[in-house]
Amino acid sequence: MKYIIGIGGVTNGGKTTLTNRLIKALPNCCVVHQDDFFKPQDQIEVGEDGFKQWDVLESLDMDAMVSTVHAWIENPVKFARSHGVTVSSSTKEPSSDDTHILIVEGFLLYNYRSLIELFDKRYYLAVPYDECKQRRSTRKYTVPDPPGLFDGHVWPMYLKHRKEMEASEVDVVYLDGLKSRDELYMQVFEDIQNKLLNAS
Repeated sequence: MKYIIGIGGVTNGGKTTLTNRLIKALPNCCVVHQDDFFKPQDQIEVGEDGFKQWDVLESLDMDAMVSTVHAWIENPVKFARSHGVTVSSSTKEPSSDDTHILIVEGFLLYNYRSLIELFDKRYYLAVPYDECKQRRSTRKYTVPDPPGLFDGHVWPMYLKHRKEMEASEVDVVYLDGLKSRDELYMQVFEDIQNKLLNAS
């Protein structure tokens, strides 16, 4: 059985932390990080807000990302091995009949139609403005945030994309990013476990 989980939502909402815990706990679990699909810096345009447009779909090679997810769907065992994931099986030889899980993690998962359709379950982490801004200010990025980026670009784009997602009525489970890491992990882990048990 193949099962694809989306962990999306606001920047610095706790997506990667949650994803990293789930990877360790779930069977035959691989991950695709949306951040790995950013285009080179010289291809990121400057918008009307005066900032480089990192927080929009156009900054990402979404076709390559979707192709990567399809590669996992076609052969999860091969994909896992090529990404250094040990595949365990109830039989001697791993097969696609075993349970295989892919977590797709990123800040803009639910605004790209051909990706949205691939998920079996979609989670969306949200935190309030003040908390998000505070967390963002303590993060060290490869390309440091220029002054004013959060208020001038990051937060407005988050609100815009969330509004678009909700207008499209994408079926997501909202997660409160202010909950403790343990609470969030247990909520999602138990939810996935129940789904897997009911499907088997």
